[in-house]
Amino acid sequence: MNWGAARRNFRKGRRQVAAWLLLGAALTLAGCGDPSRFETGPVTAAPSAKSVRPPVQSQAAEREHERILATYGGAYDDPKLEALISGIVDRLVAASDRPDLTYKVTILNSGAVNAFALPTGQLYVTRGLIALATDTSELSSVLSHEMAHVLAKHAAIREDQARQAALVARVVTDMGNDPSMTALALAKTKLSMASFSRQQELEADGIGIGISARAQFDPYGAARFLTAMERNAALKANRGTGDSRTDFLSSHPATPERVSNAQNNARQYTAPQGGWRGERGERDREAYLNAIDNIVYGEDPSEGFVRGRRFLHPKLGFTFQVPDSFTLDNTAQAVIGLREGGNQAMRFDVVRVPAEQSLADYLNSGWMENVDKSSTEELTVNGFPTASVTARGEQWQFRVYALRFGSDVYRFIFATRQRTAESDRNARETVNSFRRLSLDEIQAARPLRIKVISVQPGDTVESLSHRMSGVDRPLERFRVLNGLDAHAQVKPRELVKIVID
Repeated sequence: MNWGAARRNFRKGRRQVAAWLLLGAALTLAGCGDPSRFETGPVTAAPSAKSVRPPVQSQAAEREHERILATYGGAYDDPKLEALISGIVDRLVAASDRPDLTYKVTILNSGAVNAFALPTGQLYVTRGLIALATDTSELSSVLSHEMAHVLAKHAAIREDQARQAALVARVVTDMGNDPSMTALALAKTKLSMASFSRQQELEADGIGIGISARAQFDPYGAARFLTAMERNAALKANRGTGDSRTDFLSSHPATPERVSNAQNNARQYTAPQGGWRGERGERDREAYLNAIDNIVYGEDPSEGFVRGRRFLHPKLGFTFQVPDSFTLDNTAQAVIGLREGGNQAMRFDVVRVPAEQSLADYLNSGWMENVDKSSTEELTVNGFPTASVTARGEQWQFRVYALRFGSDVYRFIFATRQRTAESDRNARETVNSFRRLSLDEIQAARPLRIKVISVQPGDTVESLSHRMSGVDRPLERFRVLNGLDAHAQVKPRELVKIVID
């Protein structure tokens, strides 16, 4: 979570606590690499890998640039990766229908799997996406796909659609209190944009694969990487943080459809050779893996990170832990905790509370509805002033804690469908685990990294996965990271990726 950005973006207002919790869950799904799309969004990029004739930057574009950097952890500085991407972009531009256009690429310091395009030719790609790809042709498929959005003016049209949707939302707000009319208007707008998006993505796939093929990249890289994205999202869903396909299937084609279309498009240029893995060198696999060796994997500790059931923030100096059967996910806006079965959830974030205002007064100040003021309790957690209240929604019951740590106030929002002794105990245990990190813990906090190694005789997928550190389900993750299906085995002297700390 970007705590500085969260503090800057916090605004007071009357709303139910459910809105805060559901917003966090939605962001968890939307920002962490869905397998059926390379997202196109209204973002701008700073100069990086490719910049010959920079597009004109408007003040609005600059503001969006700052927003997206804040959301995705800033830019990731790695000369090897920038040189790799610059070479790929040069080849793709030369093979495109508009070799006169220029592009900027910014690598984002985020473990999310995502890429973006702007009408001006500015591209974003996350280091999480770069770490997931296994060869140059797979990364080229992402970049050419985003270039295709620019060439087909999709990004410009998406901006118009976003403005229209915002206008509809304002009009709907002014309609009054007729919930059926409001819901109908919003549903029609969503369906209209969803239909448009399917056409965009499939068209961009076709254009991008053609560019990659003419640039002498393996055109089947797109199908392979779409499959990798789906498998990566399935791993995330199986952790219990939610089904990453829930939200975007309404606005993007399902992965099987896109994989099938990508394969059909690729067959127009060449027949598949070498199966899914191909022969070394045909896809610049060795050069690619050498370029991504030592790249940061997952979350950057500077913005806090999850290790199992514990969240740690070395820069701000605190940690807390959720009970058994909970999983944690660190998003740009909040840390989200979900219990197996989905009947309990937690949101942890930072809010502005004036130093002169008591925490009890803050909790009862009207920013949330249906608060039971008689439940207000003031307490101390590991030396930190804390207050709590309960609130009730239509389907969820809430317990909210506000804890003052230095000059900041952190908020735990717990939601349960039915309040029980167990749900109360889970909330108390989580809050009571909040503590200051020791100096040794702060110094030991370091990011996970991708390490590229050579398979030795006797190595197996199972033995290599045991060398993975700091990740859940290491066997499945090793296969996903290296593009290996459930039955594939490694071969001596080939290069593979593992995660180390």
